[in-house]
Amino acid sequence: MGSRTRDLPPLTGIAGLLRELRYQEVARQGIGLLLMPVYALLCRPLPGLFLAGAVLAVAGALVRLYASGYITKNQELATVGPYSLVRHPLYTGNLLLLAGFTLASGLWWAVLLSLLFWWFYYPTAIEYEDRKLRRIFGQPCADWQQATPAVIPSGLVPKRGGSWSLRTSMSRNAEPLVLAYSAFWLGWIYWQL
Repeated sequence: MGSRTRDLPPLTGIAGLLRELRYQEVARQGIGLLLMPVYALLCRPLPGLFLAGAVLAVAGALVRLYASGYITKNQELATVGPYSLVRHPLYTGNLLLLAGFTLASGLWWAVLLSLLFWWFYYPTAIEYEDRKLRRIFGQPCADWQQATPAVIPSGLVPKRGGSWSLRTSMSRNAEPLVLAYSAFWLGWIYWQL
């Protein structure tokens, strides 16, 4: 049993194996990063879809950059800026990136694969993060979680407060690597138009 499922009722057999796989952060992140070159290398881009996808992908990268500048993982509960709109703005950014690459690629089957990937990994990632944050930060976290949607915001005006730090975004959360990697593969698709 992994550390992320230790607090959950035990499961055995195939159900236990599938649950452990769904909770694996390295698998989720690795497959998510792998989908970009797969979609890029196999792409059949159409100009309109590429443009829509590129806008979504860039928006996703910017949401990640914005969110990662507010977070000090497991040390302070972030409830302002992007964290006042959604509990998991990094996942919101990932969703936008995934949708963007899906559209930009022009591959019909990428829609199915992206939906399956999101469904398989993200509900459990959200459940784990919410459970972990409640354990660390207690009732203030539970109140914030009750009032704040998980991934899709109900509004677009963030609550002011706290401070955003480019240094935090760039150094602690490795956003330069995510940005460069995403830009490279989006550029690859662009050159296939």
